[in-house]
Amino acid sequence: MAEAPRHPGRHFFANPGPTNIPDSVMAAMNRNSIDFVEAEFLAVYDEARAGLQRLLFTNAEIFFYTASGHGAWEGTMVNLFSPGDKILIIGGGYFSAAWAALSAKFGIDVELMDVDWRHGLPLAALQARLQADTAHEIKAVCAVHNETSTSVVLELPAIRAILDAEQHPALFLADTISSLGCFEFRMDAWGIDVVVGGSQKGLMLPVGLGFSAAGPKALAAHKTATIPKFYFDWTPMLQRRTRAFTGSVPVLPFYGMRESLRLIEQEGIEAVWARHHRLAEAVRAAVRRWGAGNAGPELFCTNPARYSDSVTAILLPAGIPGDAFRKLLLDKYNVSTGGGLDRLSGKIFRIGHMGDLNEAMILGTLGAVELALGDAGIPHQSGGIMAAMEALQS
Repeated sequence: MAEAPRHPGRHFFANPGPTNIPDSVMAAMNRNSIDFVEAEFLAVYDEARAGLQRLLFTNAEIFFYTASGHGAWEGTMVNLFSPGDKILIIGGGYFSAAWAALSAKFGIDVELMDVDWRHGLPLAALQARLQADTAHEIKAVCAVHNETSTSVVLELPAIRAILDAEQHPALFLADTISSLGCFEFRMDAWGIDVVVGGSQKGLMLPVGLGFSAAGPKALAAHKTATIPKFYFDWTPMLQRRTRAFTGSVPVLPFYGMRESLRLIEQEGIEAVWARHHRLAEAVRAAVRRWGAGNAGPELFCTNPARYSDSVTAILLPAGIPGDAFRKLLLDKYNVSTGGGLDRLSGKIFRIGHMGDLNEAMILGTLGAVELALGDAGIPHQSGGIMAAMEALQS
């Protein structure tokens, strides 16, 4: 069997999750097993959990699962609802639709608001829908803070304000899988009842550690939820010293989480948000330059108020196969990017700019993308790197 060609130099991983893992985080997890009831581990667990609460800006209870973000969704929904309960999920991309499909599997009556994927939710439409729910049949409003498939962000405080203005008692659930640790999020101040999160994006950890953060209103709802559950059941978790997990605790990820949160707090949480914004602005500046004056690549999100600071989705000209372009970028330049999902399959590619990265890494990725645009014969204006540099310097 012939060997695959060697790619010299460092692989540039610009996917929108999983993300680059810092060397010190990998080193923290490079250890032998330890019993999860030992005092040494419990001290690490407590530090990691407290650090995650600080990143969430909350005092909420946190339940952990050995699972990806999809498992965290499932753990959240089965603990809050009963078959037949009605919920409203704000649409806008592949992941909000997937959350809706998952919830429907458990007999939850799901209403998925269909919105323009390039623009996101019209807030007035949400207000009108809640006004129409005079009997308060809607038990929860669910929002994907950052829709990774489209790079469109939802304004969570504005959604909370609508719920309050309408005096609607629905739970407010937020998926922060690709926003936490990337841009501003404040669970308690924003009145969010439940947060769904995962380890592999802004937390700079491997895939496999999901969590739900549940406030008092959510814990009260859990007491009456009747969807069958075992591994994800919060009730026995609350009786455990770790107040999480059913069965064995995955020890090593918590050593990594303690270190990743230490790195975030060493930089400063708000400084981390600012860095992500700065790098995202550089990516967007490059895309605008590429698409200036021709039918070239363009930002998929058409609403500047909702640009994502963790991922940028880039719409290619009609007829250009996105997956073939991504393969060229990987095979020739050793740069990995994300592809389009669902109805966007083959139409876009996505540059992730979240987690452990800096200006040089972004400029290297953008330089390779511009070279690949030329290789593929895709119409574009040159100078994307210069535009990115100008954005960084400004």
